Amino acid sequence: MAFCLLPFTISGQQSCEKLRELKISHVEILSAEKIAAGPLSLSGNAAAVSVPARCVVKAISRPVTDSEISIEVWLPLSGWNGKYQQVGNGGWAGNIPRPSLVAALQRGYAAAATNTGHDEGHPDGPAAWAIGHPEKMIDFGHRSLRETTLLAKAVIHSFYGKNPSYSYFVGCSNGGRQALAEAQRYPDDFDGILAGAPANDFTNLLTGFVWNMRALSEDPQSAIPPEKLSVIQKAAVSACDALDGVKDGLIEDPARCQFNPEVLLCQGPENAGCLNASQVKALKKIYAGAVNPRTGEPMYPGFPPGMEAVPGTWLPWIVAEDLSKTLHAGFGTSLYSQAVFENLKWNYRDLNFDRDVTWANRKVGSVVNSTNPDLRSFRARGGKLLQYHGWADAAIPGYGSTEYYRQVQAFLSKYPDGRVNASAPVTDFYRLFMVPGMGHCAGGIGANRFGTAGGPASQDPERDFLTALEYWVEKGVAPQKLIGTGSTVDDPSVPLFRPVCPYPQVAVYNGTGDVNQASSFSCGETRNPQ
Repeated sequence: MAFCLLPFTISGQQSCEKLRELKISHVEILSAEKIAAGPLSLSGNAAAVSVPARCVVKAISRPVTDSEISIEVWLPLSGWNGKYQQVGNGGWAGNIPRPSLVAALQRGYAAAATNTGHDEGHPDGPAAWAIGHPEKMIDFGHRSLRETTLLAKAVIHSFYGKNPSYSYFVGCSNGGRQALAEAQRYPDDFDGILAGAPANDFTNLLTGFVWNMRALSEDPQSAIPPEKLSVIQKAAVSACDALDGVKDGLIEDPARCQFNPEVLLCQGPENAGCLNASQVKALKKIYAGAVNPRTGEPMYPGFPPGMEAVPGTWLPWIVAEDLSKTLHAGFGTSLYSQAVFENLKWNYRDLNFDRDVTWANRKVGSVVNSTNPDLRSFRARGGKLLQYHGWADAAIPGYGSTEYYRQVQAFLSKYPDGRVNASAPVTDFYRLFMVPGMGHCAGGIGANRFGTAGGPASQDPERDFLTALEYWVEKGVAPQKLIGTGSTVDDPSVPLFRPVCPYPQVAVYNGTGDVNQASSFSCGETRNPQ
């Protein structure tokens, strides 16, 4: 639904306080306040961060009767870079992601965010707000994003007296899903979109979470205790580490890894160094991903091997001493008990992976999933999409990103757009970077940080994903590779620099040179298994 500016004359730049008087249909401006530069405490015991002086506009958008979308727009009082950045939310949202607004403001952006139409903290669960409120699910899925974009651009025009020169959307996880929703549903909103680890096939992803819960609880012997994760990771890395030409404790391309969990099967009584038959079966199911038991068709990809014991990955996402306490359990249960069946007594053991999943995709997936491969309109208007995903992500398997990339590539090959040169490759507007060792959105092991100074100048370590996207949009310089920084797996005191290449390329050791320096690697194909 488009905004309509009611009779209110805009003549040049307005003061911050004057924005309180801005009249926009179905929007209530709650406040417009100048805030001086200084420290800001964002959450818990985290140290306060320094935030530039800003004008903060708070508003509520009510595009339909049951909508109550909170929106904040932050406008730098000085040093505006002339651009707009909209930031995404994590999980089931329900709050304004102010840390992301701070990061945008520190880079000179005018920025905005939304709670997506509901507040977190519902006593019955993180998605209980959806019970009896189908319009709120639409708000969460995509409508709140559009409302935020339109309001923010109107506020920016009123405050600065001009439109932003470039507009960007930046999000990871659910924010990555939101990013792809923008490219698919609202292709004219943004010049550049940065989509990190997108939960774009939202319903099937969370169905996969229930699949993993069922696999680990199929019988009393199925649960994999956290202390066995290191055993699994060691075996997987041993099988596939050298595929990129160097043994460094990282699997560069897990898709090429042919690891068979059967090698871990106990040959005698179960002990800490092996898996029993039920645990091997469960592990195979987690690697393979959810499958429709009637048709045999895959519903969502599984998790790649080799990162099971990386801190913050499989524990606490997939395994725990109490399976009901995993993050997979929390998200999977909330989807089906609250958003799909609207029955708080629903039990994950009752899920029918054929009939129930079909219903979930019809009821919820139609408004929250961002799986449409038709990006022709976004491409034709000159938009650039940069996507990244960590191979050690235990929240959203990296295969989800590679599969969507292949779907877009296949669609555009089959249905070329007359507005664009038919022979132009997908990479002219869409590039995907898969990061070995990176966890969910950040962290993990290996060279998983970007934009970190300190390496040789020739390695260009200062360019992070957003900077690379800016270069692409504003200067026409497409990212050929990025340089990740971190430390070696075996010794955290040894710095590591490694190129991260656009998919499907991977970093391959040249055969000579320091294996901890990016210059010793080239972007190419992985070598065949030994």
